[in-house]
Amino acid sequence: MREDGGATVENWGCESRTEVQPLRIGDSLTVGFPIILAPMAGYTDAAMRLLCSRFGCGLTFTEVVNAAALIRESRRTFHLLETLPQEGPVGAHLYGSEAEVLAAAAARVEQLGRFSLVDINCGCPVRKIVVKGAGVALMGEPGKIGRIVRAVRQAVKLPVTVKARLGHSRECENISEVAHAVEEAGGAALFIHARYAEGRHTGPVAWEAVARVKSERGIPVVGNGGVTSAAEALDMLHATGADGVMIGRAAVGNPWLFAEIRHVLQGEKAVEVSTEERRSVILEHLEHIIALHAKARACRGGRGVSAERVGVLRFRGHLLKYLGGLRRSGEARRRLNNIKTVEEVISLVDWVLESG
Repeated sequence: MREDGGATVENWGCESRTEVQPLRIGDSLTVGFPIILAPMAGYTDAAMRLLCSRFGCGLTFTEVVNAAALIRESRRTFHLLETLPQEGPVGAHLYGSEAEVLAAAAARVEQLGRFSLVDINCGCPVRKIVVKGAGVALMGEPGKIGRIVRAVRQAVKLPVTVKARLGHSRECENISEVAHAVEEAGGAALFIHARYAEGRHTGPVAWEAVARVKSERGIPVVGNGGVTSAAEALDMLHATGADGVMIGRAAVGNPWLFAEIRHVLQGEKAVEVSTEERRSVILEHLEHIIALHAKARACRGGRGVSAERVGVLRFRGHLLKYLGGLRRSGEARRRLNNIKTVEEVISLVDWVLESG
């Protein structure tokens, strides 16, 4: 690594030398290692973010937070904004359709003093969000995105960023217009999922579109979509000239991916994860999830399902990924629906790991 925190990569599949610079977002945030965890509903709570940060992730995001619910002081929504002291920089990822609502929510986020930036969701294709005019529905109105960014900027001192897609479909691609609107309104960075909304999370990624936007705009541009390994992260950087890489689903059950990318950037061989470390991280992750839900339950006066039960249910999706590819992972998937306690999780994990 260079003294300024950046990294130099040589001979990773092309003749050119590629330098990965620290990512500067606005005036207040510098991400030394611009490999970033994408916001994912149901996954990127403080427990997952903490582990990804520990293994080298430079910036993480909350789950998708409803701006309108936030200003209504919804306890469930505020639970999504819980953080842990050991985390690295975290961005609050908000969705909504009205500039004044998003601005008020961003101001509430800033008051918490936990976050390094506010990110506006303009890319989620989930129907319940799109029908409200939020998420990727906003991409049909670049001017409205600009008004939202401007309003949020006026409401907070934190950097304001946007996460978008290429457009609704190939025929309706308008990421260049959206990027222009974001920059003109004072947005500090743009995160681009290089797929169309109609493809959701599958299909090829269009790195050429990210490269084009990077050449057109002066603000940082970060590429997202389809990166599952260090080699693919570096390929994306080389193909696009982007300022960073955002990784989503590939990091679920694999926080070590960020360490792998760091090792490759440093010209080192990635370290294989031992069985002992895998077990330790799995159980730590579960412990943090249960603690987060215990805190939420305490805020409700101890009412509702136990924190252990909720935490175990919440952890199932992570556990499938942690154990994926191992010899007994298929059978573990079938057993998972009957698991309700920490003891049962430990028993299943040990049974799978002992198979190698």
